[in-house]
Amino acid sequence: MLNSTILSYITFVYFGAFFFYLCMMIMGKSAFGKVATLFCLIGFVGQALAIGLRWYESYKLGIGHAPFSNMYESLIFFSWTIILLYLIIEWRTKNKTLGVFVSPLAFLALAYASFSPSINSRIQPLVPALKSNWLISHVITCFFGYAAFGISFGLSLMYLIKRMGGDRPQNAFLKLLPTAGILDDLNYQVVVIGFLMLTLGIITGSVWAHSAWGSYWSWDPKETWSLITWLVYALVLHSRMVRGWRGKRMAFLCIVGFCCVLFTYFGVNYLAGLHSYAKS
Repeated sequence: MLNSTILSYITFVYFGAFFFYLCMMIMGKSAFGKVATLFCLIGFVGQALAIGLRWYESYKLGIGHAPFSNMYESLIFFSWTIILLYLIIEWRTKNKTLGVFVSPLAFLALAYASFSPSINSRIQPLVPALKSNWLISHVITCFFGYAAFGISFGLSLMYLIKRMGGDRPQNAFLKLLPTAGILDDLNYQVVVIGFLMLTLGIITGSVWAHSAWGSYWSWDPKETWSLITWLVYALVLHSRMVRGWRGKRMAFLCIVGFCCVLFTYFGVNYLAGLHSYAKS
């Protein structure tokens, strides 16, 4: 289908963005950063059009639904939300260095969706459990939360690299990175956004589960690991606000949290449970 072809090409656009962000960091040339941002904008707009086209094509097939129903469509939306949040942060901070750490996440998600033989890109009818008005709200809130945690992962890596590099201004890569304090504060702000969105995602999912399966909570593997992820990031916020943790401890906690996100997203799909349809 046309939307899948467009998305396949956008995969290489995001790789181009990563390449030029990397050139900017290594060579210290701002021109590369401008080109990388342009690639991100092109990919973002093109991906939004492809998502809209896929939605339209589903109605032409007589099975119209939002394109959030399976692994392929969720990966597409995940990469799109990462780029959206990244572009907002770049615009607010006027700093492009985060792009070299975040754009690979969008590229890998889209590459896996587009080229993995185990993922079906065809538009399919909704399974009965997904035929609900809660589908859009649940998926959007969850994946904006996941995207925020992905950006937090990138910021945590940046913080650790900055701290390990110490005061070495002759290193162009380190010189372009924001100060450790700015990275730490920005990381905290992004985690707050992700935590709030994941909380809304769990709430909307619980209400949806009650209407679909008659129970708000069934200790399904996806539900259980969503709760574990929520608790990890709750610990991050608690440690920051109550214990005053900052710096390396927060960065490592955020990296652990993103590992939980990845397992919640990918790993539990291969365990038997109510969400097992998501791997198709």
